[in-house]
Amino acid sequence: VQLQASGGGLAQAGGSLRLSCAASGNIFPLNVMGWYRQIPGKERDMVAISSKNGSANYSDAVKGRFTISRDDAKNMVYLQMDSLKPEDTAVYYCNLENLGGIWGIHYWGKGTLVTVFS
Repeated sequence: VQLQASGGGLAQAGGSLRLSCAASGNIFPLNVMGWYRQIPGKERDMVAISSKNGSANYSDAVKGRFTISRDDAKNMVYLQMDSLKPEDTAVYYCNLENLGGIWGIHYWGKGTLVTVFS
């Protein structure tokens, strides 16, 4: 599975950015797609994930400001980021988890940097 993310960049606090991620390869019918972010020196944290049945989960830090969506026909996942804050500055990683059997298999794209300035 290959994941290609795009859409990162610079934004002013209060502004918006939209991340996109295209998935290709051996994508299982049952999967979870989402976004994680990492600040240098810290662990990678979940931002938002979306199941194929339409359910979504968000971290408390972004709930109400970020919206995840997916287009399964195109194997795409998006992250609309509104009301950005400087603390949203991080490298954002697209993730796909193939679900089958007992274990899920995670795949990661290269990160895309989001910088929010005040």
